[in-house]
Amino acid sequence: MVSSDVAQKSQESQAFYSSLVVEHIVAKVKTVAFERWYSVLIQAAERHPGFVRADLNAPLFCEDDVVKWYSIVHFNSPENLSSWVASKDRQEIFEKGQTILRAYRFKSFTTGLEGWFSRRTDDGEQRGLGPPAWKQILSVVFGLYPIVMVRIKLLPNTGVIGDWSPSGAMLLATLVTSAILAVVVMPVVTRLMGFWLYPAYRKSKWKADVLGAIVMGLGLVFMAGVFDRI
Repeated sequence: MVSSDVAQKSQESQAFYSSLVVEHIVAKVKTVAFERWYSVLIQAAERHPGFVRADLNAPLFCEDDVVKWYSIVHFNSPENLSSWVASKDRQEIFEKGQTILRAYRFKSFTTGLEGWFSRRTDDGEQRGLGPPAWKQILSVVFGLYPIVMVRIKLLPNTGVIGDWSPSGAMLLATLVTSAILAVVVMPVVTRLMGFWLYPAYRKSKWKADVLGAIVMGLGLVFMAGVFDRI
């Protein structure tokens, strides 16, 4: 029984390799230097826990004086991949590559909401993808609903924008709502629901999925009841 559980966990981990796709933009005259630099980078990655494989696609020669290289690095888990991205070795190698690379970036979006559900490094790189789309949508509704209801309840009574045109009033209300949602509310929602907001590439336990959905549903019903009585 124990060996069966171990085998199952091993198969699950093998099924959820995590990969990082990076676009490197290099001047054509520095192609050889880039290849040497990239070799050093991958040698360092190979020494990092969880490394599986690295692939470098054939270069894309652009019409101007640059070449685009697309690299894919595979690790056996999201944790090991994130650890490699944040590692001191990788940061030092990229610092040495600043004279070779004209630019580099990696980013992947599926719903447009991942910015609220993933972290960035100090240099702006995106670590990991957000949760499945249905979790992102439900989380945003959970955070947005009370802000909209508070605005509807309070603004008509303030008279601050009573003389504004409907489009002007809506513009101001949308700006205020969006700012509060992004800066104040969503960080709290993602922190409290962290147990539920697994990245899309990770297999979450069905109990956590059900519990998170119940918490979100009950929270929305509770807020609706409170606003009905205000």
